[in-house]
Amino acid sequence: MAKKFYITTPIYYPNDLPHLGHAYTTIAADVLARWNKLRGKSVFFVTGTDEHGKKIALSAEKANKSPKQFVDSVVPKFEEAWKKLNIQYDRFIRTTDKDHEIIVSKILNKVHKSGDIYLGNYEGLYCTSCEAYYTKKDAPDSVCPIHKKPLDLLKEKSYFFRLSKYQKFLLDLYKKNPDFISPKSRRKEIINRVKAGLTDFSISRSSFSWGIPIPFDKNHVTYVWFDALLNYYSATQSQKKLKKFWPPNTQIVGKDILWFHAVYWPAMLKSAGLKLPEKIFAHGWWTISGEKMGKSAGNAISIDSLVSIAGSDSARYFLLREASFGDDGDFSEKMLVERHNSELANKLGNLVSRVSTLAEKYGLDKKAGISPLALKFKNQIAKHLDSLEFDKALQIIIRYTDKCNEYIQDKKPWETHDKQVLYELANAIKNISILLSPFIPETAEKIAKTFNFKISLSELDKPLKISKIKKSEILFRKI
Repeated sequence: MAKKFYITTPIYYPNDLPHLGHAYTTIAADVLARWNKLRGKSVFFVTGTDEHGKKIALSAEKANKSPKQFVDSVVPKFEEAWKKLNIQYDRFIRTTDKDHEIIVSKILNKVHKSGDIYLGNYEGLYCTSCEAYYTKKDAPDSVCPIHKKPLDLLKEKSYFFRLSKYQKFLLDLYKKNPDFISPKSRRKEIINRVKAGLTDFSISRSSFSWGIPIPFDKNHVTYVWFDALLNYYSATQSQKKLKKFWPPNTQIVGKDILWFHAVYWPAMLKSAGLKLPEKIFAHGWWTISGEKMGKSAGNAISIDSLVSIAGSDSARYFLLREASFGDDGDFSEKMLVERHNSELANKLGNLVSRVSTLAEKYGLDKKAGISPLALKFKNQIAKHLDSLEFDKALQIIIRYTDKCNEYIQDKKPWETHDKQVLYELANAIKNISILLSPFIPETAEKIAKTFNFKISLSELDKPLKISKIKKSEILFRKI
């Protein structure tokens, strides 16, 4: 098993406050980072902000600030949001970071010298909100298919990257590494588009100045995708000890930016002579009444609103439990509350409360061996999390919790005062909490304190140490 695990989220545009859509990707990455730490791996988890480009320049202008002043005022909101959701990233990278700008310049020079960058004229349809070009085939009515806004017709001198040169390389890559584009349902569309032919893409702008200057032509600044995608590499180059993490093991993106990550990105890395990531996973969108959530749709749910419904752990749990990670999910506060009440409060919270109350009163006694259930479930969960099937992993843990609730009802330790039954249940709670800890870290720590165990996978096959138990606080208040 690989000893290192490098995971990334996309870097987010700080043109507005973070919302549930940003949270979804970042929570998923945080769960995988925590899970791999539990497995004993050396983990590097990177998220951050994409701060250059026309969209940011326009947002800054509206706010009567310079672009740097504008991003400096918004970026802390992302850092605060991730604290509220208990996200433990290892680096928060900004594309205005000096080390990133240096790396981008180096890579541009390298790719230019290899002959893969040339000066040309660009004319085409462009969406500022996407920071992306569209062909007539993609947008026959000249309206952005994502933001439903009219596309701009751009004409300017631009440097291009020879993407067309990499068609065979990409098709071979997808064939040899079937998990490179994940989930499986997303693969066919990308492969068909690449087979249909690739056009070189623009990597510079001369019509505005907010960006990293092209090192071989200071009249141009780097186009946002060539700048933004390289953050994943530059994040590992600032310190010698971080270089071992390259390349990424898993890169999580929204389905709307899969093309750039599955096509542009590997071609750029090949051109620069760098190793490629193992897996690009594109998740679905959260919708509200069937409409994509976001600022432009005017229906974005802020992080504060999300956390205020039922708390940070419940929000984390719900987003990964409610829908399969590769598919779309329709968000409703009602469904979040239902999951919170039924699965977290009634099942987990009630189990912990009953067992800790009885253990405080009657004590624990270990006579039986340890159930192999936890180790069996651990292997199933590992398999699901390696495939980013968070909902399936959580289903297993909830089934385990259900078995414990059935067991306590059957054995009635409040009548029998059976210390052995209470020990078995306390030991099972230990195992459930360890397996749930990447999803609901705050609650798992509270349970570990109550039952006096360490959150570690090695503890799954060890008996719970008998100690004096005190009744647990209420973990999940009913809403």
